[in-house]
Formats: sequence, structure tokens, C-alpha cells
Amino acid sequence: MSYLLIPFYKRYLAFSLSIAGLLISLLLLYLFPQYLALLLIPVLIFASLVFLGSSDIIQTRHSILRNYPIMGHFRFLLEEIRPEMRQYFFEDDKNGMPFSRDRRAIVYQRSKGELDKRPFGTQYDTYQPRYEWLNHSLAPAPIEQDPFTCIIGGPDCKQPYKASVLNISGMSYGALSPNAILSMNRGAKEGGFAQNTGEGGVSPYHLRYGGDLIWQIGTGYFGCRDDQGNFNADKFKQQAALDQIKLIEIKISQGAKPGHGGILPKEKITDEIAAVRGISREHDCISPSSHSAFTTPLELMSFIAELRELSDGKPIGMKISVGHPWEIMAICKAMVETATAPDFITIDGGEGGTGAAPLEFADHIGTPLREALAFVHNALVGTNLRSKIKLAASGKIASAFDIARAMALGADYCNAGRSFMFSVGCIQGQTCHTGHCPTGVTTQDPARYRALDVNDKFKRVKKFHSSTMHALAEVVSAAGLTHPHQIRRQHFFRRISPNKVASYQELFPPIEEGEILIGTQDPRYKVAWQQATASSFKPEF
Repeated sequence: MSYLLIPFYKRYLAFSLSIAGLLISLLLLYLFPQYLALLLIPVLIFASLVFLGSSDIIQTRHSILRNYPIMGHFRFLLEEIRPEMRQYFFEDDKNGMPFSRDRRAIVYQRSKGELDKRPFGTQYDTYQPRYEWLNHSLAPAPIEQDPFTCIIGGPDCKQPYKASVLNISGMSYGALSPNAILSMNRGAKEGGFAQNTGEGGVSPYHLRYGGDLIWQIGTGYFGCRDDQGNFNADKFKQQAALDQIKLIEIKISQGAKPGHGGILPKEKITDEIAAVRGISREHDCISPSSHSAFTTPLELMSFIAELRELSDGKPIGMKISVGHPWEIMAICKAMVETATAPDFITIDGGEGGTGAAPLEFADHIGTPLREALAFVHNALVGTNLRSKIKLAASGKIASAFDIARAMALGADYCNAGRSFMFSVGCIQGQTCHTGHCPTGVTTQDPARYRALDVNDKFKRVKKFHSSTMHALAEVVSAAGLTHPHQIRRQHFFRRISPNKVASYQELFPPIEEGEILIGTQDPRYKVAWQQATASSFKPEF
């Protein structure tokens, strides 16, 4: 008997009303056939709803649709638009993630050359923990007009590179659309800074406008691999000879998914991407989690020396996300033992972004940038290696304050990825992994990326860079300095509690030159140094 009441349950109401509407429409159509054209509309509408409701009841994949035929679809609709609703209506200006509305807005404004000032004072509560600031000087220095740069190239480098202190971080063709790559490269060319290719290799879109490139070589060795996916020296030498390639970066790990290979979903792999990478379109492109060209710190130094020789002395570096401290110390020991060192090291913080990563890796694996940068800087200082190696910082760099803070912790220059994506139109839709990017930045669908006009967007890339560099010059000037490399840890402060403040000098204590080599007593480095061995990444307990 209870089954007879099912059509009257609230959760079946939409389905029952659709059936009733269809029956009434059919009845009216039967009684008044002269109104066929008019009555056919409700018949088709109600018939479609009845078919949908019937399908919901029959299917077994979604319980909510079986229990709430027709109405259950509203749940999925609301779930679909939830990020946009939160972003546009409910998210405040300061606390949105990964990038707050305020941080996105500053990139948009500087990219377009719009007014980037703020009225009425800060929206931060300056007495809450985690608030940070840079102390200013009562005698500001003149604002520097020349662009801030640094020379990358150690004693074994034959072709040092004069780099901007802000460059485009590694983002592959495949993760980004052709038009996004073109816009960034043209912007880099005209703005005087470099673009990292990402591990996907050098594509025709990286080469079209002649912008300076940092060729990133990941575990898949795209652009320099043999048929088995291993490193091929001849292909590397041929590619590295391109004058446009200024730096070569060995990607060991990245902040968003350290210890996990790169992922390019097969839905985003086109014939062109497959040709550039030398891969198949039949399955996801997943790079191995580790390199086959080396397995120990000593072998890593040998690989660096090999690449430097094959590239005729171009700067060779590596990108790492800091994990076990003894592994960093093991690399330092290998540098000391072999008298070989990379020309630069890119430190990618755990807050770094990527096109696709497992949730656990994105949220909870990898040392955040500040702690990682301070540790590596101190490790190099303590082993007398710092003067030979430039440090790059990567991880949510969006403003001049971000750059200055990174340099206070030891960076020589910075790389930004998502900020430059914002400059070409990204709205943080977070659909990068689906191929359905609403602005054409992270899709391989020509119908979508055609909306991204290169002739317009490259100007925004260039403008964002120049505007941020001008803002950095103003920040440096306010601190009484003339170059961001003069910023030290004692310039930055963080509120620990409502009535306690600490400088970065206290939060990230420095280390003396050569201190680790002569036997440091600092527990942060003493134990890791004792555990490390140049012949293995594994510790000696």
C-alpha cells in the first residue's frame, strides 16, 4: 500500500508533476488538435522531464538522483557553480585561496596599466598573528630607474646570463595553451625577462617571438629523450645550441607535487604536443617520479658537468622542492667533494601551483617557500658554496613585497607562474586539469584559446612585469636601499601574537660562512650534515 503513496512524496514531486503535466498536455492536444503548434511545446518539455526522471530512477550510479528524480540535478548544478558563487559573492578580499581576490586584482590592474592604489588604509588587522611588514627608513634612497638584474653563471660557466629579478616560472606547452605560451614569450621578449619552458620541452610557440628561454628538463627528458624515455646527449646538444635558450634547469621536484611525476591528462594531449614531447595520445602523460640519468648526489654533479659541456658552457641549474634536510646536505657534500656546482638552484615552495596534482601532494607535501629558501641559503653559506650559486624563489610570487621578502631570505631572483597566468586573463577558475578553461589559458581547445588574443595579452605580460619592478623599486627605496639584493632578514618583521613581534633574523637565524664545514653546533644543520653522504640520497643513521 505504501508504494501507492510514492508519487506523493516530496522528493518525487517534480517527477510526479512532470507526468501529470505530460498527461494533461496530451489530453489537451487530443481535445484541441487545432492548437497543435502551441500545445506541442509543453508536450515536448514535459516528455523530456519524464524521460529524465525515468532515467534517474533506473540508473544506479547516483543515489541522490534515484531518490530525488529531476530535483537531484539541482544539487549537481549548484555544485558546479559553487566556486564561481563563492569567488564572486561570498569570498572576502584578503582570505581567498589559492590567491585572494585582492592579490589577483593587483595583477590585473598592473597588467592593464590601471590604477593600482588602495584608499582608506589596509584591510589587514595589523595586530593579528602572521601579519608581516618591511621596516622603512627615515632617509629613503632615490628610486632606481634601471631594471633590477643579476648575473647567473658560476666559475665553470662560459655563457653567463644577465637575468631580471622576476621571470616566468616553468609552465609547459600542454599545460598552457598555444596562445598563452605565445603571449608570455612575446611579453618576455619585449620586457627583457625570461620564460621557463616547463618540463614539456621547447615548443614552436616558445620560439616564435624569440624571448629568452629557461629550458627545463624533467624526468621525462622531453626534447632530449630516446625511444625508451631516457636522456639522449645528442638531442640535448642539438637543442641546447639554440641561442634563445639562456639557462638549462634540471627539474628534480616541484612544490605542488614533490616526489610525484608530472601529469598531463590525455584529454589535453594534441598531435602537436605528442610530437613535441615524443609521446602517445592514448593515455595520460605521466613523467617518472625520479631521474634515470642519475640516482646519487655525486651522479647529479656529474650530470650537471655533462650538460654544461654539451651546452658549451651555458648556465646549468636545478629545481627542487625541499624535503629531507639530509638530502640537501648530501648535495652540498657532493658539490664540495667534486668541486662541481650548479650555476643556480630554483627553490619551489610547497605552495607552488600546477596543472594537476593529487590533493594530498598539493596540500601537505613539500616545505613552504620561506622555510625552504632560508634552509638552502644557510646550507650553501655554511659550506662555502653560496658565492658560486644563484638562488631563485618560486611559490605564490605576485607582488613587490613577495619579491622583497624572498630576497631577505636569500633569493637572488624570483619566478612567478600563476601571476603571469592572471596577466593573460586567468580568473582562477581551477579547471586547468579538465581542458575546459573559461579564458583559454590552460586548454588545447582551439575554440576556447582563440579568445586569448596574443596581440593584446603580451602587452599585459610586459606591463605586469614592468609595473611590479617599479613597485619593487619603490619598496627598496622606502627601506633606504638601492637594490633588492641589499635587503636582509632584519628588515622584515612578523607578528607572533597580539603583543609579540619577531624579525626574520630571529625567525630564520643565519649561519656563518663555512660554519658547517668546520663543525657547526646548530642542531638544524649538525644532525643533517652527519646523516648525509655524497654517494646516496639515503641518510646514514
